[in-house]
Amino acid sequence: MDNTRRMMLGAGGALVLAGFVGGGMALRRRAAELADTEVLTDPDSPLLGNPAGDVTIVEFFDYQCPFCKRGHEDLLALVAEDGNIRLMMRDWPVFGAPSVLAAQLVLGAASLGAYAPAHRALMATEGRLAAPQIRRALAGAGVDHIAAEDAFRRDRGRWDGLLSRSAAHAARMGLQGTPSFAIGPTPQPGDTATPQPAVYRGAMSIPALRRAVARARG
Repeated sequence: MDNTRRMMLGAGGALVLAGFVGGGMALRRRAAELADTEVLTDPDSPLLGNPAGDVTIVEFFDYQCPFCKRGHEDLLALVAEDGNIRLMMRDWPVFGAPSVLAAQLVLGAASLGAYAPAHRALMATEGRLAAPQIRRALAGAGVDHIAAEDAFRRDRGRWDGLLSRSAAHAARMGLQGTPSFAIGPTPQPGDTATPQPAVYRGAMSIPALRRAVARARG
């Protein structure tokens, strides 16, 4: 049995494929339980940029989405230039099993403290992916894909929960595909009323992202 099949036969893999590709009653019930502001605050989601930034950009993405990959380096450059943006990349693997495998391995790398290099390596790939290409890309970034797979399995409850919540948020916000964004002020402890994040469906140019960040600060 190859590694892709072993990864996808777990309960979490089945849940991911059912939730992201097919929807269903369980996903709709989960979506109804969520508040839109929670998409900005999930404690299990790895962060890039400034963890204490005053504005949070959440991107729903897929490692096989060409538009996600095409704009990613510009997004990272904007986050670095601004210095006060909290960037949360929410895996929404809508392109099938290779996308789910990629998400699982990068989240496993996060358990090893290697989220940023693993994520960036796969976002730098071109076209559709297959398991060998995913593993080569991670290895090229210095990430042990076998250790990442083992780490994902050890921490599977945490990561499957995050993937499930991301799918439910996408359903609640009526997202149609990747990339999509939720951008808003970063909620602070003790806030009694936090503005809802603005939702943007589809790819965004850097000027459009700058305007969205400015609106969130305004």
